[in-house]
Order: sequence, then structure tokens, then C-alpha cells
Amino acid sequence: MISDRLIFTDQLEKDLQRVLSGYDPSQVFLLCDTNTTACCLPTIQHFACLQQATFITIAAGDQHKNVEQITTVWTVLSQQGGTRKSILVNLGGGMVTDLGGFAAASFKRGIDVINIPTTILGAVDAAVGGKTGINFNGLKNEIGAFHQPKAVLFHAPFFKTLDRQNVLSGFAEMLKHGLLSDAAYLNSLFLLDIDRPGSGDFQEAVRRSVAIKDDITTQDPHERGLRKALNLGHTVGHAFESLSHHRNKPVLHGYAVAWGLVCELYLSMKLLGFSSQTVQRMMFFVRDSYGPFAIGCEDYPFLLEAMTHDKKNENATINFSLLSDVGFIRLDQTASQSLIEESFDFFRDAMGI
Repeated sequence: MISDRLIFTDQLEKDLQRVLSGYDPSQVFLLCDTNTTACCLPTIQHFACLQQATFITIAAGDQHKNVEQITTVWTVLSQQGGTRKSILVNLGGGMVTDLGGFAAASFKRGIDVINIPTTILGAVDAAVGGKTGINFNGLKNEIGAFHQPKAVLFHAPFFKTLDRQNVLSGFAEMLKHGLLSDAAYLNSLFLLDIDRPGSGDFQEAVRRSVAIKDDITTQDPHERGLRKALNLGHTVGHAFESLSHHRNKPVLHGYAVAWGLVCELYLSMKLLGFSSQTVQRMMFFVRDSYGPFAIGCEDYPFLLEAMTHDKKNENATINFSLLSDVGFIRLDQTASQSLIEESFDFFRDAMGI
């Protein structure tokens, strides 16, 4: 059963008013980035519950999920009289909810936060579960905290503002949820029309993915065990993402996760007997939908070094969350450097690089 903190609404003003009813209206702060200020803020800025709110805007893009932008948020909170009884409403995608969540977790040692995800990636991943953070020293989410939102409000019309790339970015996390749950849900995802994110079938899949993530994070809020399953595709995916930033050609997070899934399903096949047929199906889907990410042998040392900094590692060993079958999770798996490099080779061949 999905948590009552997660609210799917077609009456956003009414539900936001209800969630904010216990707060001083002058202590409400609302965070957007430049994209959501243009595309989504006009939908809610006239709401009565936000008429005394302080609006904060930061630069859009994951490359701006950094110390400078979070300092901007802290500065406004401080200068505008924020207190421990303030609440921060994050209106945006994963970058906004990650950075805003960490700003809330750290200001005055912690203020309340509400997330209103405006992207599919934000809805099924970043806005749920309480992980917050910023990038630092070239590494994804290197600095952060666990800080559960008081509520997450999902409003499907926001998803209609997304281009196909951003729909696909969120869809990669949904594919991960399918792999973690069962073959029937995974198969239904492959059959969805990516170009109709506002359809009933697509929105039902979003609900299912939110429920899967909520179930896992409720059981393991601080990633002591089961929650590590959500890192499927992310050990390699974050390394790909770091390489894209190193090249000053950043890729969308979900694209990196999709490519990471190809590599980590290959490792699952080699180490745990995961179905080669499912690996092939995922490989073709990712190749046709997401296209290639160009890597060569000369990039392997950078990728391996980035993977050693992954937060799941408890020593010098690179840890993976892998699968023996769809829905059968195997945590804290390790692979030799040669096998990891073999997965990169497989990826390059699969993508036609």
C-alpha cells in the first residue's frame, strides 16, 4: 500500500493548501529552477496558500547542482527570516528536489520540505525516499543527507511539458523498477508508448514505480540493506555520468542509468546466471531508444576510478546491486576489473561503438 504522504492529485491547489495548513504562510519558501519558473510556476503562483511565500530561483541543469546554487538557497532562507518552523516547497525535477531537499535538511539543522516533481524522473526517483544531495569534486551526489519530505504531490499535467528526452530519462528508472519487481510489469513497460506520457497507461505505470520505490525505501530508509537494490544500473551509470561532465558534455541522468543497466545486466548474466534473453531485450531497447554513449578503452581507467568513489562501497572493492532473475535481487556483489571492462566491451558492441 502506497504511503499517504504520496499524493496523486488533479486538484493541486486544494491538496497543497491542506498540506501547508499547519504552517505560517509567511514561512513558506518555494524553490524552482529557471525551467520550472517558466513552465510550471505559472500553474501554482496564484494559489492562495502561496501568496505570502518567498520564491527562490536557481539555475537549471545537473551541472548546477552544486555548492554555489545551494548557497543561494541558504542565503535567501537566512535573509528572508527563515526559522526552524519554515517549510521549503520544491517545484521541479530531480535536480531541484535533490538540492532543495539538502538545503532543507541542513538549514537550521533541518526544516520541513514538500516535493512537487515536475518530471517523470523526479516523480519516480528523486522526489521519493528522502535522499538529498549535491554534486561535489566531479562526483554525483557526493554531499548530502537523508531527509524525508512531509509530502510529495504528483500532478500529471506537469509531465506534458516534457520533451521526449526527458520522458526517456525518467523512463529508465521505471525500467529499473520493472527489473526489481516482476516480469509482467517489466513487459508492460516495454509495450508503453513513450510519446504519450499523459496517457492513462503511462500514468498507471508511474504510480506503480512510485509504489515500488516507496515500499523499498520505507523498509530501509537509510540504505542499510534492501534500499541498495535501487542502485541497479547506477554504479556504472554514475560513472558514465561523471565522464560526461568531465567532457563538459553532460548527459541526462536517466540516459546514464539506461546505459548502466546494459552493463550491469551483463554482469548479472555472467556472475548470477541472469537471463541472456532479457539482457538482449534490454540491450536492443536501450540502443534503439537512448542511442549510444561513446566510450573507448582509453576511458576505462576514468570509469573505474569514478566507480571506486561510489557511496555503496565500504572498502576499495566496487559493489554492485545485481539480479539473478527479474525480481530476485542480489546485493553487495563484486566483480573483477577484467569482468567490469568486459561489460564495457559488451556495451560498446551492443551500441555499435
